[in-house]
Amino acid sequence: MDLNFQTDNGLAHKAALGLIVLQADETIENEFRPLFDQDGVTLNHTRIESDPEVTPETLMRMKAQLTGTAALLPNARDLDVIGYACTSASTVIGSGEVSKAVQKAHPTAKVTNPAAAVLAALEHLNAKKIGVVTPYIAEVSEAVVSLLKDNGLTVVNLGSFGQSEEAVVARISPASVEEAICSVGSAPEIDAVFASCTNLRTFPVIEACEAKLGKPVISSNSALAWHMMTLAGLPAKGQGPGRLFD
Repeated sequence: MDLNFQTDNGLAHKAALGLIVLQADETIENEFRPLFDQDGVTLNHTRIESDPEVTPETLMRMKAQLTGTAALLPNARDLDVIGYACTSASTVIGSGEVSKAVQKAHPTAKVTNPAAAVLAALEHLNAKKIGVVTPYIAEVSEAVVSLLKDNGLTVVNLGSFGQSEEAVVARISPASVEEAICSVGSAPEIDAVFASCTNLRTFPVIEACEAKLGKPVISSNSALAWHMMTLAGLPAKGQGPGRLFD
């Protein structure tokens, strides 16, 4: 028996999004899931091979894989926005190079990453003097600091957990993250605190830290989610944690 059917615009009748997730990342998909659970919006994931050790050398290796990894995202409908979910690699590779590589596979998609998203979020919040929390070794942390400084921002305080292993970063407790953010952000001249790394669990503590500090707190994941929504023309207000989504 032949069955009749009709077609419609599918699940993504408002926006189709793509997310390139590190093989070693255990956090971002869980933090993103409730934010993008919106009618008419799809968030498709693909994984990029990544080293369990985070160093400038291992981060740069991902550049050659970006186009092929992006090509594994669905293409029956043009994707509106694609996020490459690695702050440190985006910083080392460069946001422009990331976009160029991803758009070879999806020419019409807007592309962002946490490094670009954080700059956009800090500008949106009118924050100039920043406290920074990272889980990274010193060389990678300094690359993030340089990114902020090169874009006209002042880094007042930097605190790091000093870890190179992604598996350890994913297991740093939210209580430890909260304590670090509040410690780094306590200087009165700081406008906002940025907690870097998509594998760091920040969503459970962002609003508690903002309440204690009286200033905005953003993370790689909150900034990337906000920027993807903004670029896709989706409403961001109330969708995520913290003042960024006010």
